[in-house]
Amino acid sequence: MPFEIERREHDGVMILAPHGRLMIGEAVETFRNTLDALYTQGRTQVVLDFSDVDYIDSSALGCLVVAHTKFHKAGGVMPMFGLNRRTIELLVITKLATVFRIAESEVEAVNLCFPDRDSKPFDILNFVETQRARKKGGVRE
Repeated sequence: MPFEIERREHDGVMILAPHGRLMIGEAVETFRNTLDALYTQGRTQVVLDFSDVDYIDSSALGCLVVAHTKFHKAGGVMPMFGLNRRTIELLVITKLATVFRIAESEVEAVNLCFPDRDSKPFDILNFVETQRARKKGGVRE
């Protein structure tokens, strides 16, 4: 499947939904260019929907860190949701889970863009405990 990025809006917030493997080469370049274009347009509240991304490599992580930094310095946010287990584990191991705003759903991610809204960030501790319980029970995803 070729790498594509779907765009949609929710409450005035741009949501980018990449489809495919986000890895070095054309995919990361397309992703970076899309984020840069939104930033240049002044769209500094962008939600990332990773529901249909099965793999993120180190170059994609670097791209996310750079974009997060730019949006944050401009007073914006870049929450994400829909991360698979492997990607969440990667963010935990690299300690990027403490940097990025991760949400359980699209609604929660959009709410993270508005300081006056109640939002429930992704509970990393609960995720880790659930994974441990599944491994002890012999259940694997």
